[in-house]
Amino acid sequence: MRRLLLSLLIILSFPVLAHSGYKDDFEKEFLTKPWAGAQLEESACIDCHVSDKMDTKLRNIPQNWKVSIHNQYNISCHDCHGGDPTDPSISMSHSRGFVGAPSYTEVPEFCGKCHIGILKNYLESGHGKALRSSGKGPNCVTCHGSHKESRYISKAGIDIINEGLCSQCHSYERAKSMKQALFLVEKKIGEIDKRLAVLENEGIFTEEERKTLFSTEAQFRTLFHTVDVSLVKEKTDEFLDKLSPIEKEMQNTINELRFRKNFSAFIMLLFAAMGIVLFGLSKTPKE
Repeated sequence: MRRLLLSLLIILSFPVLAHSGYKDDFEKEFLTKPWAGAQLEESACIDCHVSDKMDTKLRNIPQNWKVSIHNQYNISCHDCHGGDPTDPSISMSHSRGFVGAPSYTEVPEFCGKCHIGILKNYLESGHGKALRSSGKGPNCVTCHGSHKESRYISKAGIDIINEGLCSQCHSYERAKSMKQALFLVEKKIGEIDKRLAVLENEGIFTEEERKTLFSTEAQFRTLFHTVDVSLVKEKTDEFLDKLSPIEKEMQNTINELRFRKNFSAFIMLLFAAMGIVLFGLSKTPKE
């Protein structure tokens, strides 16, 4: 009997020990990392930046990147800064394309490697000319933030244009005029985005509409960086016309969904009525 009880005790202790070991490994390898919740490949860039050896001012970079618009589109450290994130020994090697962080005046060209159209309009704008002439004009980070700041890089929108930010360099009046000129198109983009999300939740395939919206929005963002109020006002109707086909297609889809739901409800009511009639007939006394 004692041997039997001892054997049972040992067997029952296995799950506890296994659970304890799993819990320790889980906390060590997963919960302690700033990107807990996502299944990402190991990165020498991230491992270094979250280590105790890193300057405390730079340790929040991985977390800021994780919640940024860049991560949402699967743009990782090496996509912008170069290097090899798979091997710590050569992760910052120039032979692997490592370029590090740009200086203040180099930021536009750095970001412009991907945002080509925006860079062109920015350089021709008052913002770009001020930076090139004095080295002190606003660059991309000034308005959009960076991974080094608590104001991480989020999706662009007209909320970036605000008195607190713009008045650091000049009066808000001109910026306010630009925001008003952008409002109609920005509002329409937001409405379409929300309605597409509703359709997607209904299981509707919206890839083509998403592509058209993304392309139109990208062109719109490019135009904004001219900081030219007259040009934005001139192009507003053009962008609204580009968004109209998406709205029309969405409305057709919504109408079809509504018809299907109404038809399904009608069929259900019809079957319910038939069931009631048949039940009533089955209860009729036989002569």
